[in-house]
Amino acid sequence: MSGEPTKPRGREPVSAKDDRSGGLPQADASTADDIAAFVAKARAMSPHAPGAKGRLIFALDATMSRQPTWDMACALQADMFREAAALGSLDIRLVYYRGFNECRATGWISDSVRLATLMSKIDCRGGDTQIGKVLSEARREAVASGVRAVVFVGDAMEEKVDELCAKAGELGMLKVPVFLFQEGHDTVAEQAFREIARLTGGAWCRFDPGAAAQLRDLLRAAAAYAAGGREALLKLSKTTSGAALLIGQMK
Repeated sequence: MSGEPTKPRGREPVSAKDDRSGGLPQADASTADDIAAFVAKARAMSPHAPGAKGRLIFALDATMSRQPTWDMACALQADMFREAAALGSLDIRLVYYRGFNECRATGWISDSVRLATLMSKIDCRGGDTQIGKVLSEARREAVASGVRAVVFVGDAMEEKVDELCAKAGELGMLKVPVFLFQEGHDTVAEQAFREIARLTGGAWCRFDPGAAAQLRDLLRAAAAYAAGGREALLKLSKTTSGAALLIGQMK
């Protein structure tokens, strides 16, 4: 796949290997057997095994209010690759939502220039949050190809929090932590983001609007975890505040 964002088409799952793939699904309720099956499959794949390539889902709110932060994230994303390069390698799958029911994903990308080029072509559009679709896509990829971590950058939450928590719980069973980086001080978003972080064994951190240095540290820390696991994050926490914030919350 070229890496261009896939367009949603009904409820079909996104696939990085098929240009005909559709939009990110809103997962139906899972039975106990379903959950047991995907947990067993994910564990058998051992995405955290030594030598395995780190995979990180980089999810962004691309609604209208987010344009300044989108531009900042575009400029900073190369730091994630650079941080991971010292530990091995990193593949990033960009997932974003915007407009009316539009949620898209790229294929797996291992080059910062390519990712920056794709991000530069995307403009923010008004619309409601679609965090549930992001979590569903993360769950699907965790089973299909192995995901070490999910990063989400946003400032709002306009969905049913119980439904988001159910999806987060499934990611927690798969041992895929979600790192939620919140811009601003929306209390509803903060409560939801904190709970998602708790359920997945991840972390929630706030950064100030326009604070590139804060966001850079947080993204570097998430990349270190995706590439090298908890040990890499612990090592980085000795020199950067972002890593210390994450490791302090993770179970």
